[in-house]
Amino acid sequence: ILTYIILCLGGMTMIIPLLWMVSTSLKEPGDVFTYPPVWIPTKPAALIDGKWYKGEKTGKRMEHGTYKVTFIEGFRQGYENEVSTEDITRKGKKTYWIDKKSEKREKYAVSILSVIKPVRYLIKITQKGPYKDRTMWFEEDKVKKVFSPVWSNYKKAWKAVPFGRFYLNSIFVAVCVTAGQVLTSSLAGYAFARLRFPGRDKLFLSYLSTMMIPGAVTMIPVFILLKYMDWIDTYRALIVPAMFTAYGTFMLRQFFMSLPSELEDAAKIDGCSLFGIYWRIILPLSKPALATLTTFTFMGSWANFMWPLIVIDTMEKKTLPIGLASFQGLYTTNWTLLMAGSVMVMAPIIVIFVFNQRFFVEGIKLGGMGGK
Repeated sequence: ILTYIILCLGGMTMIIPLLWMVSTSLKEPGDVFTYPPVWIPTKPAALIDGKWYKGEKTGKRMEHGTYKVTFIEGFRQGYENEVSTEDITRKGKKTYWIDKKSEKREKYAVSILSVIKPVRYLIKITQKGPYKDRTMWFEEDKVKKVFSPVWSNYKKAWKAVPFGRFYLNSIFVAVCVTAGQVLTSSLAGYAFARLRFPGRDKLFLSYLSTMMIPGAVTMIPVFILLKYMDWIDTYRALIVPAMFTAYGTFMLRQFFMSLPSELEDAAKIDGCSLFGIYWRIILPLSKPALATLTTFTFMGSWANFMWPLIVIDTMEKKTLPIGLASFQGLYTTNWTLLMAGSVMVMAPIIVIFVFNQRFFVEGIKLGGMGGK
């Protein structure tokens, strides 16, 4: 039970930022940094002629009606009375009662004991109708909060930058990189797992050791190489260098080694070629591992920011992570549009994960069990 409690708490810490992002994407800009934080975007609604109209508060609430006060100084000290709110003024921490009935308009320091009547809110109606743009006072019992998401934030975010073009670029690059990585990794993993040739294990260890080299170290040499090839500011610079991965090769190699070798021997007896064994036997039995690698690769390519920022200059070729950075300025950040754009960017990743979820855990579990 304790383990499940800890896992649930950990899951909550992971999902809270996601919920806050969605909540912020549906708020007005002025509601982002309100305290205490508001998770559900709401607006005040006022009851007029039996119908609720959405609006916005234009000021603080006003306590009106009658106050029960006690005088704290002067010849009336200790005397209690009921005073109209129109006769009360507040200055600093003190409360004064102005006797409007007296010609001298004398001031007395008083202490408020209780409010006889409810408060009143000043609300400007924003909903379309006969009362739009009218500012009126409403009693407390005629005002309530209603769920009011600002769906227009998504429309504004889509139009603020060429989001449609960025989406097509990201989909094209992510699909090409994913297909390339799955193809090259499966071919290399099949060779290292099933084929026997001199220096196979040493070559595999050498290839595997490249995982220890940080990407920041190889970034500049790869950029210089692409510049000599005149690939800078092209889709090839985004796709080709990312089509090869030691991690994918290692994972698929370990999975392929866990498959029964008798299936391969039977295929050889039936006259199947090496490529035929790879295509007709190995790949159909490796769906969990392939789905896992597909998910990881697509997510990594979709969220890649640094490399496209370096090699792409043309606006029409930029990807979504670079487009999101457009909402962050040097001095200000449009948080509502940034969060709305982030939600739209995350949607394809969530869809990919949902469709591959049934293979996902199994692929991770079996991917490292077949080494010899």
